[in-house]
Amino acid sequence: MIDKTKQRVVITGMGIVCPLGNDVATMWDGILNCRNETDMTTIFDASGFPTKFSSEVKNYDITKYIKNPELHKDGNRHCKFAIGAAAQACRQAKIDIETSTPQDGIDRRRLGIYFGSGESSVDNENFFGAIAEGWDDEKGQMDWKKWASAAFGKMQACYELEQESNMPAAHVAMLAGARGASRSCLTACAASTQAIGEAFKMIQSGAVDVVIAGGAHSMIHPLGVTGFNRLTALSTRNDSPKTASRPFSASRDGFVLGEGAAMVILETLESAKKRGVEILAEIIGYGSSNDAFRVTDMHEEARGAVQAIEAALKDAKLSYKDIDYVSTHGTSTGENDSIETVALKKVFKEEAKNTPVSSVKSMLGHLIGAAGAAELITCVLAIRDNILPPTINLNEPDPSLDLDYVPLKPRKAKVDIAINESFGFGGQNNVVIVRRFEN
Repeated sequence: MIDKTKQRVVITGMGIVCPLGNDVATMWDGILNCRNETDMTTIFDASGFPTKFSSEVKNYDITKYIKNPELHKDGNRHCKFAIGAAAQACRQAKIDIETSTPQDGIDRRRLGIYFGSGESSVDNENFFGAIAEGWDDEKGQMDWKKWASAAFGKMQACYELEQESNMPAAHVAMLAGARGASRSCLTACAASTQAIGEAFKMIQSGAVDVVIAGGAHSMIHPLGVTGFNRLTALSTRNDSPKTASRPFSASRDGFVLGEGAAMVILETLESAKKRGVEILAEIIGYGSSNDAFRVTDMHEEARGAVQAIEAALKDAKLSYKDIDYVSTHGTSTGENDSIETVALKKVFKEEAKNTPVSSVKSMLGHLIGAAGAAELITCVLAIRDNILPPTINLNEPDPSLDLDYVPLKPRKAKVDIAINESFGFGGQNNVVIVRRFEN
């Protein structure tokens, strides 16, 4: 059912930089061929950590995406990923970038930005070098005068500024000349789904006509890995990195840390038709909630996840019986996969075992703030190609998890409506529903 009382919001562009490839076509080919590029970490020496591997972005060259990389030279790793993903999405949506006189028919005052993003890899050697030089052994404390001298001599000028979570949005705003509402959220693993969902609502409300929405994150650095290892959230399957991400498996032992950026262009149907751009899919529902339980654990009865899914269905004016596919959060942790399965059973009732669900994190790894946007892109491609992405590495099914997880290989199926779920630390739950576009 199409709600004629609200602005219809469509997707007209997509872009991605991720461990499976630095464009949408390469990423999708990797998923359909069940690739996993997880390997030993090379960004820093992780040999002394419990987890020595990760899913890194490889062979990324920002000059392949933009003409003026010098403008973004101070941007951290995740900012540069965001620029590449946004440039791809803008070009597909026929949005002019890197120009002071755009001719794409978009009023820049009504072109917005909404990203879910967090910190990135930092200038660790110089940062910790300054700490070492500033430490006073005799007093057993920092000598901040020595620290200042060392830091000003070693660290890049934009070190602190570029750690701010709004920096990817700032860089992409410069790229596209976007002068409309610019927002950032950092709701952990649910961030980019929240960004897309709230961008959808911004457009529906009439605040903007077009939004570049998505996420960027790169936590493959010593502090990021230390934190997740201390939480026992990461897999420690160092003997077999490519099979370490195994959502819904009986032998799952944690997620695989990834990195990257994923962006979509959302705009009103009226704008898309006026500009004559291809419509890839339509966003029709968004739901959000908080578990209000523990910052590192989902509520054992899945109350927050259920609430967010049901809210998205209500927003879309759909029944659970209308859903063809669910892209799960599916992290490969014991808690998430079990509780997410509980949530799906509660929402989908008698249809739970008949509704296919899967986790592309088995191939991408966990892109943290960029995960939801990347997974939404796979939903759009599933609708386009009528094919379900698989959950690979599911060779040892957990007998207590009995849904259709599309194990081991992709499957042809009619897909018109898909749900994308993201659940983050802090109890954040965000769900977006996307469907095949119909006039």
